[in-house]
Amino acid sequence: MNILMDKVKETIDKITHKKSWDKYYNKKDRKINVPNLSVYEYLRECNKDNMDAIAINYFGKTMSFRYFFGEVNLCAKALRSQGIRPGDVVTVLMANTPEAVISFYAINKIGAIANMVHPLSAEEEIKHSLNATKSVMLIAINVSCKKVMNIIEETDVYKTVVVSPGDSMPPLLKIGYNITQGRKIETPKKSEDFMYWNDFMAKGKNYTQKVLVKTTKEQACVILHSGGTTGTPKNIVLTNGNLNALSVQGRIIFPEIHSGDMMLTILPLFHCFGLCVCIHAVMCLNGGCILVPQFDAKRMDKLFSKYKPTIVAGVPTLYEAMITNKYIDNMNLSYLKYCICGGDSLTEAKNNELNRFFDAHGVQNHVIQGYGMTETCGPVVAGTMGSNKPGIIGIPLPGNDMKIVSIDTKEEVPTGEVGEICIAGPVVMPGYLDNEKETNEMLEKDEKGVVWVHTGDLGFMDEDGLLHYVQRLKRMLIVSGYNVYPSHVENILMEHPAILNCGVIGIPHPYKVQVPKAFIVLNEGYKADNALKKEIKEFCEKKMAFYMIPKEFVFRESLPKTLIGKVNYRELEEEEKNSKN
Repeated sequence: MNILMDKVKETIDKITHKKSWDKYYNKKDRKINVPNLSVYEYLRECNKDNMDAIAINYFGKTMSFRYFFGEVNLCAKALRSQGIRPGDVVTVLMANTPEAVISFYAINKIGAIANMVHPLSAEEEIKHSLNATKSVMLIAINVSCKKVMNIIEETDVYKTVVVSPGDSMPPLLKIGYNITQGRKIETPKKSEDFMYWNDFMAKGKNYTQKVLVKTTKEQACVILHSGGTTGTPKNIVLTNGNLNALSVQGRIIFPEIHSGDMMLTILPLFHCFGLCVCIHAVMCLNGGCILVPQFDAKRMDKLFSKYKPTIVAGVPTLYEAMITNKYIDNMNLSYLKYCICGGDSLTEAKNNELNRFFDAHGVQNHVIQGYGMTETCGPVVAGTMGSNKPGIIGIPLPGNDMKIVSIDTKEEVPTGEVGEICIAGPVVMPGYLDNEKETNEMLEKDEKGVVWVHTGDLGFMDEDGLLHYVQRLKRMLIVSGYNVYPSHVENILMEHPAILNCGVIGIPHPYKVQVPKAFIVLNEGYKADNALKKEIKEFCEKKMAFYMIPKEFVFRESLPKTLIGKVNYRELEEEEKNSKN
């Protein structure tokens, strides 16, 4: 980890050449100063005069910044009491609960590193993440405990803290949760290896030593996850400076966010968009977070009528749920200040449809598109500062740089020509954990020492410096905002003894944008029936996250092939398209 951190370079000061989008910013905003603080220290500094404002709203139960920082400090003491040291990795296997946010900042306060993992990951995925990051402690939501108990002995984790979604609920809701959902969940008995959240926090009350560890902006803060070019999970290291840079950028592009504003935090904390934008950036701007641990598109109207959020961020599916919800149709939404869309691009038609919806419901600002990736700490380009136009992504955020390069030569192409989108700036990761090969494939240092991210996406830049997104170079699907690599799904399917060959493509879905569909050729001796489909689906449920599981399984005698014998995915996609016409 230290070797990786040594490679971190501050590149933003080297980006001095004038760009066509500079006109959208004041001269002082074109470059930014990233504080040399940990994310905890920067959040605390930003809210030193805002302690009585709401930091978190969870099912109507609110938590002030003063109380929140008190809980973070107590959690930090509890972590130290259990032997967690600076540089250790603690995995957070959590939904959007106050405990997840508290844990993240407490881990950072003591100089440790948070490894954020999807709580509904399959057993093998959880085990792989724990081992790849050398995690020594796990903070897990109760619904994941059965899987955790099955694999924990195969890891270096010596302590697991179990959290229930009901722990921070208002009293009546907590009782209701415990007698309905809570009692159905299999959790471990208290032991030396497993403790529960309240017992864990009690350990902090008896710890009297100093817990704050001073760290720099170059030091690792969090590990997030993405599939590699083959679908193999990559562990993305982000620094304190990466997250704080995004927050500094947010202060420039969202000047109207202040104390009292509330973000509807539906996007999960293990997702870069959720953690970096919907939690850290908003809270550094003195706003609060309405935590939604489980999103139900059909009940979105309830969230708006109950909480009246001033900021909403989500993937296109969230906004599709908004405009199709008949109960929202009669609502006045004039309290909304900003609606941010990322995770996938909006078509010009869908963008215009959303804008008409907002106009009809009293929303002053149109939807803002953002473009980025986990490797860039979330959004690096957005439709802001007067650049917001339907069908166009926008301009680089302050301090970031952008260029479009030829796929073949890697040289910068003229304005208006399609090429690969490359990004530089203070939000760029230092690299992948223990994966020099893929780090070198993703990051390129130019002759000026500026580090560029090769995004693997195609686009072009117009004369105003606005980014137009075209398509992905990579064979990748986006399912409800999650990256799904068909090759990874195929590799898992091929482990099933019945499957000789398979091909996975994405098919349209009204809410999820896309879902995987698998075409399967069976080995001899297996019967192509519904019983086998059920068996394969259950196999997938054990091996992969729920959003990766194919929506449909189709048995075929053969798969179309290219001239060199590979599966012809384009032909499968054409067949699927024609079958729907």
